[in-house]
Amino acid sequence: MNERDSRPPRTTSADAAHVDVVREFLTDLQDRICAALEEVDGTARFVEDAWKRGDETGKGTALSGGGRTRVLRDGAVFEQAGVNFSEVSGARLPASATAHRPDLADAPWTAMGVSLVVHPNNPYVPTTHMNVRFFQAHAASDERNWWFGGGFDLTPFYPFDEDVRHWHEVAREAVAPFGDDLYPRYKQWCDEYFFLKHRDETRGVGGLFFDDLNAGGFERCFGITRNVGNAFVDAYLPIAQRRKATPSGEREREFQLYRRGRYVEFNLVYDRGTLFGLQSGGRTESILMSLPPRVRWEYAYVPEAGSAEAKLADYLKPRDWLDGT
Repeated sequence: MNERDSRPPRTTSADAAHVDVVREFLTDLQDRICAALEEVDGTARFVEDAWKRGDETGKGTALSGGGRTRVLRDGAVFEQAGVNFSEVSGARLPASATAHRPDLADAPWTAMGVSLVVHPNNPYVPTTHMNVRFFQAHAASDERNWWFGGGFDLTPFYPFDEDVRHWHEVAREAVAPFGDDLYPRYKQWCDEYFFLKHRDETRGVGGLFFDDLNAGGFERCFGITRNVGNAFVDAYLPIAQRRKATPSGEREREFQLYRRGRYVEFNLVYDRGTLFGLQSGGRTESILMSLPPRVRWEYAYVPEAGSAEAKLADYLKPRDWLDGT
């Protein structure tokens, strides 16, 4: 899949304004999501760790910029939630960002985005992830290449069909103003991207994913990205509210911790964002904030046949969750 115009946009005086308007949206989005998660949790609050590049040394990189890492811990609903904003620039793009664009190898770059991961206490509340981001790469030909990326996905341990349908309904509505073809394309992209090849299963029940988006001009691409970011609260919070008081015990907790291991495997083996952050010499604590605070692995685990735990396997494969509605 490719969301890129074959003709790279040239540098214009509007580029700085583009950066400013994206930054304003992203920092506001971070504020709004943190406030919404705090309201659902009811007890815990986010603690902000504001940082500037230069706090860490010895990585041999030439990065500048900073960000706001916000983490909520040990809440009534959320065991850990992290909502990060970062804006960094570098002298040369790392390999993870140029795998599909060799013409941009070694180009200077600027990147900014909001990324979040939520790990709830109750095993019946799904884990979730959302990211929206903007890149500019400065090629040797004096052409400036910019693109957007993003999406959100849901990782339940004890799935409910009504929750999954709600999630995908909001996802479809978020991109519908930009064409009826976007939801099925971005859903398929999500299913294919969040796939653990070594386990032959998806990470969860999917959602939306897109990258390298600049076709159709800045306003359209920014509009798609903005709608996806804004839709996250409407997609996730009703599910968290509905399931946060569901009774659970040690069995469910142990299964939750076991399945979190799959989340760790994906992030450390396949995730492009994690690889980009580490390869570019980014701030390690912020990059690995997505990992769950508690997790376990068990050799050759097989759930009891017919159990609720065994049912999860039926959800870890691409499916039309909306059944054509």
